[in-house]
Amino acid sequence: MSKGKRQSSSQVGLGLLCLLTGLMAVKPLNAAESETNDVNAEDLTERLAEGWRGRAIAETENVSNDELENESNNQSDELNPGLSASHSELTASTETTVEITSESPNSTPADPIPTETAEIPEDLFADVPEVTFSDTGTSNLVAPTEASSAFSPVHSLTGDAASDSIGQVTSVSQLSDVQPTDWAFSALQSLVERYGVIAGYPDGTYRGNRALTRYEFAAGLNAALDRVNELIAAGLADTVTREDLITLQRLQEEFSVELASLRGRVDTLEVRTAELEANQFSTTTRLNGEVVFSIAAAGGGYPGGGDPDATPGILSSTGGAPGNDAQVVFNNRVRLNLVTSFTGSDTLITGIQSNNFGGGFGNSTGSIPGTLGLGDPVFGTASNLGLAYAPQFGTTNPQDLSNSGSNDIDLYKLLYIFPAFEDVTLFVGTNAEVTDAFPAIAPFASDSQGALSRFGGYNAAVRVSGGTSGTGLASAAGFIWNIAEGIDLRGLYGSVNAALPNNRGLTGGTPLGAGIFNGSYVLATQLTLTPSDTLNIGLNYANSYHQINILGTGLSASDIGSVLFNPNAEQLAAVGGNGVLAIANEGIRLNSIGATVNWQFAPKVDLTLSGAYIFADLVGVDASTNFISWMAGLHFRDIFGEGNTAALLVGQPLNRTSVGGEAFNPENADPFHLEGFVNFRLNDNISITPGVYVVFNPEGYSGNSTTAVGALRTTFTF
Repeated sequence: MSKGKRQSSSQVGLGLLCLLTGLMAVKPLNAAESETNDVNAEDLTERLAEGWRGRAIAETENVSNDELENESNNQSDELNPGLSASHSELTASTETTVEITSESPNSTPADPIPTETAEIPEDLFADVPEVTFSDTGTSNLVAPTEASSAFSPVHSLTGDAASDSIGQVTSVSQLSDVQPTDWAFSALQSLVERYGVIAGYPDGTYRGNRALTRYEFAAGLNAALDRVNELIAAGLADTVTREDLITLQRLQEEFSVELASLRGRVDTLEVRTAELEANQFSTTTRLNGEVVFSIAAAGGGYPGGGDPDATPGILSSTGGAPGNDAQVVFNNRVRLNLVTSFTGSDTLITGIQSNNFGGGFGNSTGSIPGTLGLGDPVFGTASNLGLAYAPQFGTTNPQDLSNSGSNDIDLYKLLYIFPAFEDVTLFVGTNAEVTDAFPAIAPFASDSQGALSRFGGYNAAVRVSGGTSGTGLASAAGFIWNIAEGIDLRGLYGSVNAALPNNRGLTGGTPLGAGIFNGSYVLATQLTLTPSDTLNIGLNYANSYHQINILGTGLSASDIGSVLFNPNAEQLAAVGGNGVLAIANEGIRLNSIGATVNWQFAPKVDLTLSGAYIFADLVGVDASTNFISWMAGLHFRDIFGEGNTAALLVGQPLNRTSVGGEAFNPENADPFHLEGFVNFRLNDNISITPGVYVVFNPEGYSGNSTTAVGALRTTFTF
């Protein structure tokens, strides 16, 4: 291409296509450029309409974007050496310079294409809600209102991204920062009226003084060429002036490499988009998952029912026989969650899981607590020693006492959340837990990233009635009300037997009852207060009725046969003479209160205090028992490296504190829990948590040996 200088101004750079207009107005200064003016217009038209596309595509075949950019750097001096000299003069004489010069082979490569031209628009996904999954792999439900962030769009534009989005301009008057007195006003007006290729920003500005790269200029040139081709294809070639065609030809030659790169990138994007559309999982559903690997062992087994200070034989998972130290075991839990939105403000959560933990009805020694002899006498899983990520009832579905096999796949979560009013969200589902709706206050509440023990995560008032069973035990419906900033009230009604049409009782295989209102249920609520950024308070209350004599917390062997009494002959006969079943076969009503406070008293250190008190009364027997539990913990962030966390926990596991009526309390000591763990974040998707916890006087008996559980948990999230 011939050499030549371009006229400049002290205000060069009103923007992409304004520069293009300035270049169109340049007159040739030598003979070679004069010869260009004699090119036949029809020939130019045909070349512009057909030639440049084939040429661009051909040049991009088997050429990577990096190679194209390097080729641009190496060839630019040959394409227009005079342009580089012209740029040097412009730099010396103007305050603002638009960089369209060629870079030398040793210079810094040109900037990449702006995100707006190289990626799918982010607002394509603006209606898809984001759901953050809690420790159990389920979502902590938060109202999809402006006051809540949990339902913010996955790909909503940030302020910067939104301000950089461009839109078509049909009149120069739409651009608030372009005035009729500006030197380039007429050029912009001409491009708008004749070609319609000017784009502005959403705030109504043009930002003409912003510098641009060669790739940005090429993108603008590409738009101009497309528009000219549209005019030609429509039979309106006469509207394109001969001078514009000549200038476009020169620009096309100058920016041939950049145009080829743009075309190649667009073609690649189209192929990728087509592939995504053909293979996408769903237009409404996202998939996420979690895999937990766990190595654990425990020592300090039950001494046997012959020790008068140990657990009575009838209440032990071994039936009074001495327990055994638990061998090193390797367990897993896998969860896959489908998160669907139909309107952009609602969410349907469908979760499936499998695990290979043991224990359960008919296999009470199949879990670590059961093997130690310190689990409950029916399932062997309820204990002061339970792991946080082990299912509360082992392999058993307590609704009908049916058992599943190792790593069987089950539906553990099915919940629909939708907005009702401005500050109120409703939810309903057939497989849910209390913690799906109630936000965790303790920073170590996660059973896949936080405390290793079941005791460490939540207070007992949250766990009561199977509120954290790990199996989505309840059919539930409830509300989330953002009363004011820092005040959040949530409540639910849950039935743990809603799917069963016939109540056959404990011996008939439906121990929890049947139907939505005929059997076991829980009414639970939590008031969450956030008076400051460093203080969170959760207050809990639950009213429960259970068709059998259980608490449903999983925190103690006293979960089964919670209110102890001496059954009479009639009560024994109803269950075939089995004393444990006779005690269990009585309805119980619970009133549970709890509180958790988390105070961030230092930039990376939190203090958490929690406690719960449960009032338990049998319905058909004059007998009552109260239970208490408390915990204190320190949580550390960025320990031993950024992203890592650690915690030290101390407290009293759930145990009997007083009795009334015919009830009696065989416990003779208060259990005490001590735990420490460190969560190492290897990356955003993998964490490793080693830790140990020790229980003194487990299950409230001084004769039971001090027991220690060590675990190494690895969590994968995706």
